[in-house]
Amino acid sequence: MRYIKVYWHHDFDDDPVMYFHEVGDDDWEIRRVQVYRDGRTEWADENHETDTAGTAEIPITSIAEIASQSEFDAEEITHNEFEREWSKARGR
Repeated sequence: MRYIKVYWHHDFDDDPVMYFHEVGDDDWEIRRVQVYRDGRTEWADENHETDTAGTAEIPITSIAEIASQSEFDAEEITHNEFEREWSKARGR
């Protein structure tokens, strides 16, 4: 299992600016948290998604590959950091 935080640098008001991903050993996303500029969050897993938040439809690439795109900064985070964001997004 790996955990990734991705910052998306853009000027779109309706799109997330930060993502937290829980990724399985097979590179498929298990859970996701999206954070918006206004502080709003959404979450998704295999049993829950919204109109704007769902798990990835393709495997998650490496942190280096994500960060090689100029609009993204990506870093590995700990399981505990992901769980804190997951709990906050779910209101727990």
